[in-house]
Amino acid sequence: MDNTKDTPRMFDTVLVANRGEIAVRVIRTLRSMGVRSVAVFSDADADARHVREADEAVRIGPAPATESYLSVERLLEAAARTGAQAVHPGYGFLAENAGFARACEEAGLVFIGPPADAIALMGDKIRAKETVRAAGVPVVPGSSGSGLTDEQLAEAAREIGTPVLLKPSAGGGGKGMRLVRDEAVLADEIAAARREARASFGDDTLLVERWIDRPRHIEIQVLADGHGNVVHLGERECSLQRRHQKVIEEAPSVLLDEATRAAMGEAAVQAARSCGYRGAGTVEFIVPGGDPSQYYFMEMNTRLQVEHPVTELVTGLDLVEWQLRVAAGERLGFAQEDVRLTGHAIEARLCAEDPARGFLPSGGTVLRLREPEGDGVRTDSGLSEGTEVGSLYDPMLSKVIAYGPDRETALRKLRAALAGTVTLGVPTNAGFLRRLLAHPAVVAGDLDTGLVEREVDGLVPHEVPAATYAAAALLRQVSLTPVGGPGWADPFAAADGWRMGGERAWTAHHLRAAGHDPVTVRVRRAPARGVELLLPGCDTPVRGSGGTPPRPEDGYRFTFLLDGVAHTFTALPDGSWLGRDGDAWHVRDHDPVAASLNRAAHAGADSLTAPMPGTVTVVKVAVGDEVSAGQSLLVVEAMKMEHVISAPHAGTVAELDVAPGTTVAMDQVLAVIAPTDEGQETT
Repeated sequence: MDNTKDTPRMFDTVLVANRGEIAVRVIRTLRSMGVRSVAVFSDADADARHVREADEAVRIGPAPATESYLSVERLLEAAARTGAQAVHPGYGFLAENAGFARACEEAGLVFIGPPADAIALMGDKIRAKETVRAAGVPVVPGSSGSGLTDEQLAEAAREIGTPVLLKPSAGGGGKGMRLVRDEAVLADEIAAARREARASFGDDTLLVERWIDRPRHIEIQVLADGHGNVVHLGERECSLQRRHQKVIEEAPSVLLDEATRAAMGEAAVQAARSCGYRGAGTVEFIVPGGDPSQYYFMEMNTRLQVEHPVTELVTGLDLVEWQLRVAAGERLGFAQEDVRLTGHAIEARLCAEDPARGFLPSGGTVLRLREPEGDGVRTDSGLSEGTEVGSLYDPMLSKVIAYGPDRETALRKLRAALAGTVTLGVPTNAGFLRRLLAHPAVVAGDLDTGLVEREVDGLVPHEVPAATYAAAALLRQVSLTPVGGPGWADPFAAADGWRMGGERAWTAHHLRAAGHDPVTVRVRRAPARGVELLLPGCDTPVRGSGGTPPRPEDGYRFTFLLDGVAHTFTALPDGSWLGRDGDAWHVRDHDPVAASLNRAAHAGADSLTAPMPGTVTVVKVAVGDEVSAGQSLLVVEAMKMEHVISAPHAGTVAELDVAPGTTVAMDQVLAVIAPTDEGQETT
């Protein structure tokens, strides 16, 4: 009797319908399993790392995601051209799109994820809550029914009582979510939530839920096969969030004891069974920090989560491998009692954003890249030197994960790993993450979803450190001769500033860091091969010394002693800098004459500029309109984030240089507001 048809057979070729670190992560497991990988790329990603690491790569369209990564037709064409038998959607773009899952099935491809019906059910947050409630899983109190109008949503919010949370029914990741504490702004917040939900998910259906103050966000990883077996792999603590986006995740949570972990795990298993789930998925709960036994179902993510590496490290399982095995028809090779959580793992999301500028999305070219590795450290990344980071896609660049026998060790390893992370040329949140991990409440495990927002001012250096400007001024001396080139000399041995008599001359350097006002630093030689500097705000010279020969292969490494503290920098000839502790500063020469002329060109008017590279999505005014101080005028969107541009004072719209759909660069002039007499008095 021939039973070969009943024996699961692993795929020969899998197409990865995603990009960046997501695609690189999936390709890594495909390679380890001996499965041929096919990458897809847009014109913006032609030279991307995931393209180079795959066995084959197919262009699927121009840079906009709607014409490439979100095009079901082009993805299926790529699969057909390369002979792929299955499609792995990663954990973004179409990963939770039921239509894509059905299209794959109709094209004869295996979708490496849950059934389309399960995606559709759990993707509708309203139906999902009703389904799991019927299965005995506790849910957050909130509105009921789909397709509520703005007035019905507002009425439901008033019945629940503020604060309430507005949530898109069709999506997750914090996009479109609005916390409303004041009934007076409900209408505006509902409109904004609908707009963002429509842009992110193509569906502006909303629901409203009771907001639980100081909650903790805990999620349970589940894994189900096609033979009725469902297990959970413990929890992940995801309470460290900013604007409803996860920042740090860890496993296990210090909040849960074994009894609560088992109860929540069983609730997650029941939620998965209630929708006929198959594959890897995550059931998310909101938990009052004061009473973890009172947990509520929030939603189910029908895909692999960004934070899955922490679960992999504490369980020893490769979740991508098990996604493939389950999709190929295999049974789970273990039962619930076989799952053991060993040690502790913590993950930090490295994003292209500038904390010093309110976490606005950043961009640029990765000029120098050093990603941490070593014992207990893992980096999931899609970066390489030369990578162009733009505003078209998600701002997350990579993830740095640390593992240790206990939480204290994992925290220490992750802080050190972030301090050594280099993405020169693209401002990131690495320094912010390191400081967050050192915050006393985080170290103690006393977490909640509002902690980051409450403490953010103390975690972000709003001024460029004086030592950065000092090192920049000194290295400007070096730049007179190409770094590492013929004739290079130690700047402290140079005879600059020498005179026949009198005091040595000061050399003035006009410097500017991105997002900051220009400063002037004066430098002159001092006795004994030292140097003196006059820094902004200092009345007396600061003595410093240091400097090492350049190493062209690594950039110029410079150690500067300031007030008895040594500061180490890495510099490239183009003026890019990296300080210690993960804080990147980009310092360049500033031309005060050109800046003065630019200000004169707009004398008597205020220019509104783009705070980030992106696309103008909303324009609410026209030339000649009268506006009031603080009035919302435009909306710029970048990396799935909206930023409202408001009038700085009362006045008249004198210039308007953009329209909806206009692509803008950072600091590009969008509009000019001529102040009224009243506006001039208030500024």
